[in-house]
Amino acid sequence: MIQDTPEQSGRLVERLVGPADQELSCEECFDFLDAYVELEATGTAPSAEAKTPKMRAHLEGCSACRDDHDSLLAFVRSGRTNPG
Repeated sequence: MIQDTPEQSGRLVERLVGPADQELSCEECFDFLDAYVELEATGTAPSAEAKTPKMRAHLEGCSACRDDHDSLLAFVRSGRTNPG
């Protein structure tokens, strides 16, 4: 039997019951997504943003927003590596 590490177990519990802090709604996440992805794409630590802990928690727990994030990040990064 494979056992999860305490960190993996903690992430699983958080995904099941939600983060300890008040979570962002999908609408709020969408409002901040462009700025968040821009920080990631430029290599700036998103932790500098006040909403980042809530953004990260929301993205980890919401597959729809995570898909939007991943698609947008891939698009932004592709534009930086292949200038028009």
